[in-house]
Amino acid sequence: MIVECAGIIWRIGSYAYGWVIIPLLCVLIMYQLQLKNRTVHALAGTRETVLFAHTSVWRRRFKSLLLICAVLCLGLTLLRPQWGKKEEVVQQEGRDVFIALDVSRSMLAQDMEPNRLECAKKCILSMLPLLSCERVGLILFSGSSFVQCPLTEDYSAFKMFLEHVDVETISSGTTALDCALSQVLDAFERIPGKKHKLLMLLTDGEDFSDNLDAVRERAHDEGLHIFAIGIGSPEGAPIPLYDERGKHIGHQRDEQGNVVLSRLNQETLQQLVRNVGGQYVNVKDDRDGLRTLVHAIQQYDKEKFEEKTWTQLQEQYPYFLALSFICLALEWLL
Repeated sequence: MIVECAGIIWRIGSYAYGWVIIPLLCVLIMYQLQLKNRTVHALAGTRETVLFAHTSVWRRRFKSLLLICAVLCLGLTLLRPQWGKKEEVVQQEGRDVFIALDVSRSMLAQDMEPNRLECAKKCILSMLPLLSCERVGLILFSGSSFVQCPLTEDYSAFKMFLEHVDVETISSGTTALDCALSQVLDAFERIPGKKHKLLMLLTDGEDFSDNLDAVRERAHDEGLHIFAIGIGSPEGAPIPLYDERGKHIGHQRDEQGNVVLSRLNQETLQQLVRNVGGQYVNVKDDRDGLRTLVHAIQQYDKEKFEEKTWTQLQEQYPYFLALSFICLALEWLL
């Protein structure tokens, strides 16, 4: 919690609970002073001024006052007082990584829990903390593709865009990997001087592209590094169908009326990454594969992003801490 008072910002965090005992300490100090005065009066009686001629009542009171001031200053230290703004120019560095997510109907197959699409989203969310210094963008594709979230360092915004991908986003069309690759290449073309172009591709590998070979050659020529994550199983699973209300109404069938099985096409993905020097993992067979891919991405050199100016309030608690120490030192010397 942040509180502003008298032009000072007080950041009341977990340490602020120390203020619960600070009033108690002040009361104990005052009680100790009063107890000393009573004890002296009880022992000396009417001869107090003679027996304690060299002891000053005001000195005892001043020592107690110093203790109280020390405790209060220590309490103010716990509240992290801040004032005085300072601007800092930060040169940001990192890598640009596009994440392309397959949203074709086959991604609703349930050979992954609870289905391929939700499994892919969980994979992305688990990788985000490992990509803490990178700018990430989200591209959705099936028969066509579009940028769902442009490159950003705001992972909260990225997660919001990702959460909006659900069953209603699923396309009725088939998968075209060439559309996804073209979309990524076009996006990187709008960023001049880009040294490394990185793509994480999450798909079941089913592909009905018309121009994949040509786009793959373009990716190779323009230095696009593809890291593919296979979502699904080689055994496959039927593709469920849902009505407008999201109710399951059956499974997709071919022209002969047979239930269509959607299988993970690992060969296509392995060939795709082989030609561009990337890597492939099957998330079902290799749970640590995601870390392997992230580690591979981190081997590429960081590039400079735009400079950003940050305005920060200066921490001023050392002054209160020093004042508390001075009060304790004076109390000890008196």
